[in-house]
Amino acid sequence: MGLYMQSLHYVAVTCLVVVYGFMDETVDKATKSEGYCSRILRAQGSTRKEGYNEFSLRVEGDPEYYKPGNTYRVTLSAASPAYFRGFTLIALKEGKDGEKEEDHAGSFQIIDDEETQFMSNCHVAVTESTPRRRTRIQVFWTAPSIGTGCIILKASIVQKKIIYFQDEGSLTKRMCEQDATFDSGNEKTIPDCCACGTAKYRLTFYGNWSEKMHPKDYPRRANHWSAIIGGSHSKEYVLWEYGGYASDGVKQVAELGSPVKMEEEIRQKGDEVLTVVKAKAQWPAWQPLNVRAAPSAEFSVDRTRHLMSFLAMLGPSPDWNVGLSAEDLCTKECGWVQRVIQDLIPWDAGTDSGVTYESPNKPTLPQDKIRPLTSLDHPQSPFYDPEGGPIIPVARVAIERIARKGEQCNIVPDNVDDIVADLVTEEKEEDDTPETCIYSNWSPWSACSSATCEKGKRMRQRMLKAQLDLSVPCPDTQDFEPCMGPGCSDDDASTCMMSEWIMWSPCSASCGMGMRSRERYVKQFPEDGSICKVPTEETEKCIVNEECEPSSCIVTEWGEWEECSATCGMGMKKRHRMIKMTPADGSMCKAETSEVEKCMMPECHTIPCMLSPWSEWSDCSVTCGKGTRTRQRMLKSPAELGDCNEELKQVEKCMLPECPINCELTEWSHWSECNKSCGKGHVIRTRMITLEPQFGGGLCPETVQRKKCRVQKCKKNNGAEKRRLKDAREKRRSERTNEDTDGEQFPVCKMKPWTAWTECSKYCGGGIQERFMTVKKRFKSSQFTSCKDKKEIRACNVHPC
Repeated sequence: MGLYMQSLHYVAVTCLVVVYGFMDETVDKATKSEGYCSRILRAQGSTRKEGYNEFSLRVEGDPEYYKPGNTYRVTLSAASPAYFRGFTLIALKEGKDGEKEEDHAGSFQIIDDEETQFMSNCHVAVTESTPRRRTRIQVFWTAPSIGTGCIILKASIVQKKIIYFQDEGSLTKRMCEQDATFDSGNEKTIPDCCACGTAKYRLTFYGNWSEKMHPKDYPRRANHWSAIIGGSHSKEYVLWEYGGYASDGVKQVAELGSPVKMEEEIRQKGDEVLTVVKAKAQWPAWQPLNVRAAPSAEFSVDRTRHLMSFLAMLGPSPDWNVGLSAEDLCTKECGWVQRVIQDLIPWDAGTDSGVTYESPNKPTLPQDKIRPLTSLDHPQSPFYDPEGGPIIPVARVAIERIARKGEQCNIVPDNVDDIVADLVTEEKEEDDTPETCIYSNWSPWSACSSATCEKGKRMRQRMLKAQLDLSVPCPDTQDFEPCMGPGCSDDDASTCMMSEWIMWSPCSASCGMGMRSRERYVKQFPEDGSICKVPTEETEKCIVNEECEPSSCIVTEWGEWEECSATCGMGMKKRHRMIKMTPADGSMCKAETSEVEKCMMPECHTIPCMLSPWSEWSDCSVTCGKGTRTRQRMLKSPAELGDCNEELKQVEKCMLPECPINCELTEWSHWSECNKSCGKGHVIRTRMITLEPQFGGGLCPETVQRKKCRVQKCKKNNGAEKRRLKDAREKRRSERTNEDTDGEQFPVCKMKPWTAWTECSKYCGGGIQERFMTVKKRFKSSQFTSCKDKKEIRACNVHPC
């Protein structure tokens, strides 16, 4: 009980208290009190340590306000090399100390029962399941009902069996109840950044959306992550946010997985954006890291553009995405965050009302606000849980600082690992082109779109020669990068930052040749203090009204050229001027007031098509054997994006159980010769089996036929003829009995069993086999004198030779 002797008091706030332990030796758990939860707020020792910056307590989205009844993800983490063994988490109402159960605010939900559990003697508090080394844990906390007031998330650290409480800093987070009239779109207040210089980061995206982790209705055929799109930006620009409305760019990412419009929106923000963040799409959505590396992208931040946002669609889906919104990489200590790791749950863009992965398009009208998905949204949702448990994260993003530039002014020194990380030479960006996509080499970079020191962009192109695997998408054939005009460079300390040129002045002459000028000004002088040598004024000759005679018109100068009629390839552009004065002699003005000329834009390239997921395969075209089946998809690209060359229908072979094959035979052979030279005999004919019946086909009919024959009468006396007739009668009578019974007793005689069949007379092409039954015993009576040996014939080896 000595561990809990000192009490820590809180004034007028609700508290979430967290206890960390990170000793090498095993932490002895304090004896659990059968008293009140307030005892976990007490600690032993008089020393308090401030500034445990290697530990942090964070609420997803960093809100300053909480909504009553809403659920928030709370993360406790330790930056390497620190770690902790245990923790305790509790929520208290304002001004309460936990003496009574009603003092507690809200409720916790366990995410991983191997990491966390409810305390046995304080069931409203959460603690570790087992004391072991760990660097992070997560729990859900559901905010209390209306009227609770402010709360504080507060952390404590256990070291050498003494608990120290941290009253402020990285282990303290204050949130207040949001008023019912509060606009949730403005919930997040972002402070100004005081850091110096710039920092470079690498974003790595780890998809965890797989059939194993999210088995319900998982789309096996078309699952994928869209390309990642985002940027580092100022707080005046919002890419997306909970409680806000999706822009057209966000909508195209959310519904179609296309980053084209989103990138256009980002680049239009000009100086509000420092870096556009892009990373490749992933088909399929999940593969082991030893098979496919996680996609990554690098970006920079500075004092004014210190936020980072991105999004990516999980597809197929109605309008579901993951991402970060306005992640602040600037610290309160005027430094740059070293590492951010976040688990991501999907959110709804509010533009489509589908509830399953492959729901048909159902636009949400009017458009809803962006919101996180929950496990209670709809019973058909793949994330539905009737108990309302948390959604298992579908992805994780890691943002790690890899370099800094310029003079730094953070007041807290970096650790050794941090300094070494900044000294590492930046690696050249790897080519992430799939091996199944065969391209030409990149063309040289085009000229910069800006002729001044204002930011522009330049482009290079390549041609897709072959796509070996249609299931693996090929990256774009165009590549853009920011640039500035000649003589301008971000890296050159002697560079002048210039404004755009101001419009040309009027021509100095109203008739004939004159001069005109334009100016620009210095926006930023060189950092090294040198003189700016870039010209700020330029002049050029101009001609107005070439013929200065009484019969000529007085016209204005030509206006600026209009935009080219084409966005790519060859187009036309126009410019105009006006008649200021008609000819003095009263004649008609012959001066042209419009001028047209050709214009050439960058080479046209097919814009990535926006397509629906493939349909299910159709039934096979046959009921048995080999056939074909088809599947289709729809073009969802807006018409203004141009024609789409992607195939909309696919055909593949299919195989069903084999069709029945009937027996096939040759034609009958000619009849054989009669087997008797006189009297009654028989002839036979045969046919061969060319194809045995298969897969339940019709059985083979007879292959041997026999018919009677009579060549000529045998010459015999009357007594012999009578005996022959009598023998024939006896034979017919005996044939009505079972001749095949071994040792059968016939009315006229006793027969031996049938002999074995003789060998076939031919190896192929149809032969004959014989077998015999001989008389075993003849009776002495005269009426049994007709007892004779028997013979049978059958066809054999009827297959073709």
